Amino acid sequence: MIQIELDNNKKLYFASDNHLGAPTSAQSRPRELKFVHWLDTIKTDAGALFLLGDLFDFWFEYRTVVPKGFVRVLGKLAELRDSGLPIFFFVGNHDLWMSDYFEQELDIPVYHRPQAFLCNGKRFLIGHGDGLGPGDKGYKRMKKIFTNPLCKWLFRWLHPDIGVRLAQYLSVKNKLISGAEDVHFLGEDNEWLVQYCRRKLQTQHYDYFLFGHRHLPMTIDLGGEATYINTGDWIHYYTYAVFDGEVCQLVVSD
Repeated sequence: MIQIELDNNKKLYFASDNHLGAPTSAQSRPRELKFVHWLDTIKTDAGALFLLGDLFDFWFEYRTVVPKGFVRVLGKLAELRDSGLPIFFFVGNHDLWMSDYFEQELDIPVYHRPQAFLCNGKRFLIGHGDGLGPGDKGYKRMKKIFTNPLCKWLFRWLHPDIGVRLAQYLSVKNKLISGAEDVHFLGEDNEWLVQYCRRKLQTQHYDYFLFGHRHLPMTIDLGGEATYINTGDWIHYYTYAVFDGEVCQLVVSD
């Protein structure tokens, strides 16, 4: 468990599912600018920033090449990190091929599975949320293929102009990847991330579960002073979560 100490009046911020680059670079540019502006507004009181995956609609790290674009958001993250702000990145289903670029270039640790944190006496379990809990079997099978070392090795041999374009097309068109069918509330008993959280609570108490992936802003009381929060997205809702040292809650960006 990673421990974070918040100074007076500092806060933890959580955001996810920007999907920058989709459906086109030009169409995602206003959303990127809005997100960069938000990063500017929180830097005065942020004690740490958590990016819960799918910052990009597609990301693949060749040995010497990363996808073109995203200069503004990458530059802002570099600025915040260089100023001393701790930033944590959780890989989503659209940027699951992320390797060590963020760690080497931005000094931002990258996590491929949920991670526990302790802050001001509150326990957090934080991740993207894809493939957790029951169901979602089609995506789980696809994820095993995408993360297979042989498949990644074969994809790496495609020229980036071909590989990136192909992946961007599939990212938008394939419903298993795009999550086009995951944007409707299923009810508390059927939300598979809620079921995942409740199962985790059987062996370990957490005050807050923070996930993205569902693209729906949700705050659900799990009982026993435990809460599940889904951070929504920066496509339709422009929501994020903030922990002020005592309470974590959803907020809509200005």
